[in-house]
Amino acid sequence: MLSKQSFILCLIFFITAFSGDSRALAGANEQKKNISGFSGFDFPNPMRFGSVSSSTSDDCGFSSPEKKPTTVENKNKTVKFHLKRRQVTTKQEKKNPVFELQIKDLTRIQMLHIRVLEKKNQNTVSKPHKHNKNKKNKKKEAVTSPVEEKPGQLVATLESGMSLGSGEYFMDVLVGSPPKHFSLILDTGSDLNWIQCLPCYDCFQQNGAFYDPTTSASFKNITCNDPRCNLVSAPDPPKPCKSDNQPCPYYYWYGDSSNTTGDFAVETFTVNLTTNGGSSELYNVENMMFGCGHWNRGLFHGAAGLLGLGRGPLSFSSQLQSLYGHSFSYCLVDRNSDTNVSSKLIFGEDKDLLSHPNLNFTSFVAAKENLVETFYYVQIKSILVAGHVVNIPEETWNISSDGGGGTIIDSGTTLSYFAEPAYEIIKNKIAEEVKGKYPVYRDLPVLDPCFNVSGVDNVQLPELGIEFADGAVWNFPTENSFIWLSEDLVCLAILGTPKSAFSIIGNYQQQNFHILYDTKRSRLGFAPTKCADI
Repeated sequence: MLSKQSFILCLIFFITAFSGDSRALAGANEQKKNISGFSGFDFPNPMRFGSVSSSTSDDCGFSSPEKKPTTVENKNKTVKFHLKRRQVTTKQEKKNPVFELQIKDLTRIQMLHIRVLEKKNQNTVSKPHKHNKNKKNKKKEAVTSPVEEKPGQLVATLESGMSLGSGEYFMDVLVGSPPKHFSLILDTGSDLNWIQCLPCYDCFQQNGAFYDPTTSASFKNITCNDPRCNLVSAPDPPKPCKSDNQPCPYYYWYGDSSNTTGDFAVETFTVNLTTNGGSSELYNVENMMFGCGHWNRGLFHGAAGLLGLGRGPLSFSSQLQSLYGHSFSYCLVDRNSDTNVSSKLIFGEDKDLLSHPNLNFTSFVAAKENLVETFYYVQIKSILVAGHVVNIPEETWNISSDGGGGTIIDSGTTLSYFAEPAYEIIKNKIAEEVKGKYPVYRDLPVLDPCFNVSGVDNVQLPELGIEFADGAVWNFPTENSFIWLSEDLVCLAILGTPKSAFSIIGNYQQQNFHILYDTKRSRLGFAPTKCADI
């Protein structure tokens, strides 16, 4: 049984962080007063959290000689990526994984909320200048028009590591010419792909050497006059481009102290190609837009950078649409699975998934001016506990006129978080269903409710489900809704967020479901699957 003292200490951290998040939600103006910067670096004021912005200041460019990229013929074959879980040190293994996950989740949720607030402020400021906004959008459309589609399939493998306390998945990629190996964090809540680059003026510790653009024949800076520079938001006020070969700097802030700053560029990403016959060869994905980060801070230790899977045009998934089409999916194995069993990430159409008899679809919320384009929003109608609809006001799940609220599905958040009053109602209903079966454990101040199941061979807990506005229903088995803190203690694996915040379906609830992101048809698919068998 976990020590009561540890719980209390973590509760103090939890309350402090969460109250800070609540204060962040109270008003966007206060957020802007607390933005930190890099020493000796001229940032625009105010900075945009969780957004990419460009500048043309000579002090912000780190150009290297342009080199001709390698030309590789496009092929319609199956490509296999290799992904792995973050390495955990002995010291980290001794920490309680549940509270480690909660701390990471709280930091991430704060970042996601700040991005919504910044989107709201951006829309408010831009309304008087609607003609300028329309002009900028036209540029973006011209840049991102799709090339001839040649769908293939990219298959990536992951190792399950939930029990180690890390909710992040890594993908191994080869970058540059000649290709060099880097491990990048996958994130459906972000768009920009970026890697720590030399010269590294302020970088976090990573496994392996930093990426050096001067040693790659295929690295090429995107200049400030290049139309692709419009894919990153301009600072406020905008700065003029002083020369044709001046690099296009980017700023990407995730909230708190997590951020990356550097040059916007293109590079060749190399993956391991596996043909239908089983043979293997290298395959080059050319001109991948990414950030070459020279200033990088935050919770990325061990990784070389980040690979975005969001809905925006800069994400890895969006840039690969000409190769694999407009869908990708993943299937996360049970957190207690053997370490030799791998989860899967698949880019492209998966015929086995589409023919699954229990595949369900719900629509993504239609794009609106006040929504962050990166996030995958879904519309919840009601929550089911033990097969019965819980009495939660339906407006709890709606997106407000200023972009607050709603629900997103996210691979980077571990547990699920429901906005109040939904969370309070759900946990009370769970306690009501279990009443009389197992004693309530009241000495755990964070997760609630918890139950003492000591001596019980066959523990029976109520199942949870989500009913969406379009009629789709996602039923979760108990192992996806409850977390075992010890052999004798089990708790509801859901927490709450403020009423004005959005709800999040985390990856803990997604285990052993094959999750499909179909951006062409704007829908989310989910099918119960033994992911270890894929």
